[in-house]
Amino acid sequence: MIIGICMDLVITKHAKERMAEKAISKEMIKDAITKGAKVKQTDGYLASHGYIKVAYKLVGKDCYKIKTVFVE
Repeated sequence: MIIGICMDLVITKHAKERMAEKAISKEMIKDAITKGAKVKQTDGYLASHGYIKVAYKLVGKDCYKIKTVFVE
């Protein structure tokens, strides 16, 4: 039985605005981070899962700062 992904998300104002515009949920962000392909960026990572991309930075154990989200 899978209970869920235990991770903390710190979501920037910019990312919250993009989430609202594109109807992206926190669960979709968590899926992108845990299941998606990751590319190292200058200050963090870009995770791609399905049509969603998430730019984030690991800021602690299981704590992720979500910088932006978008769709392709």
